[in-house]
Amino acid sequence: MNEPRRDCVIAGGGPAGMMLGYLLARAGLEVTVLEKHSDFLRDFRGDTIHPSTLTLLGELGLREKFLALPVTRLSTLDAVIEGARLTLVDFGVLRPPDNFLVLAPQWDFLNFLAREAQALPEFDLRMDTEATDLLRERPRPGEDDDAAVLGVRVRSASGEQEIRARLTVAADGRSSTLRAAAGLTPLETGVPIDVLWFSLPKPADPGAPTLGHLSSAGMVLTIDRGDTYQSGLIIGKGGFEGLHRAGLPAFRTRLVRAAPILREVVHTLTDWEQIKLLTVQINRLPRWHRPGFIAIGDAAHAMSPMFGVGVNYAIQDAVALANAIRAELRQGAVAEQTLAAVQSRRERPVRLMQGIQARGHRVIVRSTEGRRVVPRAGATLLRLSSPVLRRITARVIGVGLLPEHVRTPLSGDLGERIVKRG
Repeated sequence: MNEPRRDCVIAGGGPAGMMLGYLLARAGLEVTVLEKHSDFLRDFRGDTIHPSTLTLLGELGLREKFLALPVTRLSTLDAVIEGARLTLVDFGVLRPPDNFLVLAPQWDFLNFLAREAQALPEFDLRMDTEATDLLRERPRPGEDDDAAVLGVRVRSASGEQEIRARLTVAADGRSSTLRAAAGLTPLETGVPIDVLWFSLPKPADPGAPTLGHLSSAGMVLTIDRGDTYQSGLIIGKGGFEGLHRAGLPAFRTRLVRAAPILREVVHTLTDWEQIKLLTVQINRLPRWHRPGFIAIGDAAHAMSPMFGVGVNYAIQDAVALANAIRAELRQGAVAEQTLAAVQSRRERPVRLMQGIQARGHRVIVRSTEGRRVVPRAGATLLRLSSPVLRRITARVIGVGLLPEHVRTPLSGDLGERIVKRG
């Protein structure tokens, strides 16, 4: 069953897809976002909303409404490294009001964006609807890969359908179906670590908020979620099977050695079903686009969980793309050179951050091997340089290497409608 042509169809209702859909609908363009699940409720996803994203929400008039949700605000990020507590990042040095980090379950953030977007008549969100393939024009001999993309085939409870669009966007994650359908293959960067994610109740006396505990005993993340920690244990690549064989008591012992503060709560881990393996990847597409098609977010570049920047880089992609294509979509098709320019702009900060993450992995992997993370002299130097370091990291992590700003104006009477809606 064919449907009316849309200006844009987006596969994936994650941060990149939802933000892009909102921005385009806000600009008066007809957009459909496809989310293969029936809701956004999936745990162990990126929960960090960085100052750069708060700035974007402010530019959209959504900042205070978002902050009214039950979120956790952090002005600093502390870690315990080889027994010494260090403030690694101080967001307080940034320009107010966006001088703190927000921790919010990703499903709350996505539900928030969905509510705001669905108030716009041009926005169409299809839950429980999976993009399964691309619609392509009849290819010319020898040019199959560059045949223009005309939309997507989707599968939902109502059956198979086609949605045609001037531009198709793959925002469907690191295992992107549409990326593969477009014949685009990412280049993988070797990563020596994986992460085991799990939830733990906070101890009765948790002390100061601590992002992680890092030493020769291991690395454990303790991300504050109110009355619980979203916790993670860094392990060597492919090391999960060995841990599983050793059993849960040995796993709990390992956690306590690395993060003694968890001693009174690790008993709540009683089944391996509570523990989820995240296979850490760093990759990047050499080419993000085809005629009528582009990949963004994790579909274009999988980021490491290090620094929690993945959500924010995906959102920056969405903003840059919306800024670039709005005028052309209104007039008709988007030129591929415009899509290439978006890739060129966003690829620069992505490559730099992935390089920083790769170097960080080489330090962290020592903890999985029982080695000191930093030599004793290095630990002293780290403490002495911490005030300077935390200012630099606030800019690099909090603001980003190439922050984007909203250039897509409200269309028609949308501004008046949004003001009346409050």
